Amino acid sequence: MEIITLLSGTSPIIDYTKIRQLSNLAEAMLAMTARITMLGISRWTESYGSYRTIQRFFYSQIN
Repeated sequence: MEIITLLSGTSPIIDYTKIRQLSNLAEAMLAMTARITMLGISRWTESYGSYRTIQRFFYSQIN
């Protein structure tokens, strides 16, 4: 089962962009074997993976 399918249940609370970013981050963190850092995540994500995008995601607030 894909992560995006699991996260789609949160769509009334979170917008689609955040869900897509969260799914990419989760897939990257599951694939990583070393320490999980923002720089490491940015290297493992294929799309939406710039360091600045990941930094913005972690600094944003989700109600």
